[in-house]
Amino acid sequence: MLSSSSLSVPSFRNVLLLSVVIRISLILYSEWHDAHSVVKYTDVDYRVFSDAASFLLHPGPGDTTNRAQGPLKELFGRALNIGDPYTRETFRYTPLLALLVTPNGWLLPSFGKYIFALCDIINGILIYRLLKTEILPAASTATRNATLDKGNAKGQGAEHAGQSAECMIERSATLYSAVHLLNPLVFSISTRGSSESVLSLFVLLTLYAAMKGRWDLASVLLGLSTHWKIYPVVYGISCLGVVGGSQEGGAAKESRTWKEYVKTIVNKRTLRFAVVSAGTFGLLGIGCYAIWGYPFLYESYLYHLHRLDHRHNFSPYFYLTYLTYPSLGASSSEALSLWTKILRSPLTSFAPQMGLALGFGLLFGRRKEDLVFTWFLQTCVFVIFNKVCTSQYFLWYLLLLPLLLPRLSLSRRESVLYGAVWIGTQALWLSEAYRLEFLGENVFVGLWLRSLFYVVGNCWVLVGIMRAYR
Repeated sequence: MLSSSSLSVPSFRNVLLLSVVIRISLILYSEWHDAHSVVKYTDVDYRVFSDAASFLLHPGPGDTTNRAQGPLKELFGRALNIGDPYTRETFRYTPLLALLVTPNGWLLPSFGKYIFALCDIINGILIYRLLKTEILPAASTATRNATLDKGNAKGQGAEHAGQSAECMIERSATLYSAVHLLNPLVFSISTRGSSESVLSLFVLLTLYAAMKGRWDLASVLLGLSTHWKIYPVVYGISCLGVVGGSQEGGAAKESRTWKEYVKTIVNKRTLRFAVVSAGTFGLLGIGCYAIWGYPFLYESYLYHLHRLDHRHNFSPYFYLTYLTYPSLGASSSEALSLWTKILRSPLTSFAPQMGLALGFGLLFGRRKEDLVFTWFLQTCVFVIFNKVCTSQYFLWYLLLLPLLLPRLSLSRRESVLYGAVWIGTQALWLSEAYRLEFLGENVFVGLWLRSLFYVVGNCWVLVGIMRAYR
């Protein structure tokens, strides 16, 4: 998509150094800004992480006050001197996240931000390595062969053509990885204290292992990713298609009948992948449940099935949630109408969302070379049709965009148009959300209509990307 030959591209080392400087500078600035301004630079979630880590490190003196509530408590009693991170309200993540940022309390308040920024940097390095070793060489094979043929016809050596191709791959890998490393949305979110970069690291490591054909490692990393946040589970179906459809040499096996297709999804290789991945997820979950009990299970997973977000939400479902939101005086035993039950049901949004995400995985997840494209599509439809959608969710698919760009055949006009629609639909929504959140105006209907524009616009862009994929 982008031509590095027409651009002056710095070395990857310089891009990496600049991205490190930007992140460190913003973290240092955030400390000064938060100390001098009422409106904080640091995300409120970072304070939630820090408080949860503090509760984890400092259990209460009683038997039930801020102490881990898992089955191990019955076995070891007070010997299990571990606090409960879920004592902090609105902490709805794996306790491993609280454990990761425990140095916030005893070493440096911004320790977690540096960890999140470091994950950003490692993600950029992984993207660069994938581009250089897997994606760009495959995309440039035809061009290199044509160059070699032309060079041989003119009596030129193949060495010069090979060196030229390697130089082009290096420049292109640097350019595309800079799309992640120097993306303002990426580095601003991580330096504000969002933990999305940690999950992104697990997802990229899973993809890296899959692209290298190390499927046992990929299955373990997929289980870890799903434990951290549930959405990467959709990648499992596309991995099964690649694992099951590959022969011993790693080439994709073409299936002509539906029986052959089913055999590529259900066989010894796919069962091994599924068992290892599910086993990793299960072991992590059992371990956390054994220590922290039901609060871990509810806050990390069950809560998200029936959460009701009627604000700060790009999804059109926010208005339906608002219309059926429980009133303050309503009794929990009050009978609900069938319509209200349908609107509140997780299946209302879950069915189309997962149907599309898993369907794309089954349809396109057949070759290792198409994994990036398939994961990108699955992530996009998961985010677009999720009943809760915030700006942080965009990072889930933007992470894969630098890896997809080399395989897109888009004109400059199309690139500008798709970018304008993607940004424009968000700006349109945010302008109306400002009137609701800060001015207190009753603009729920107008905001809902703009949410519909957001969904339609994003779907239109996604269809354009699918058509441009080669």
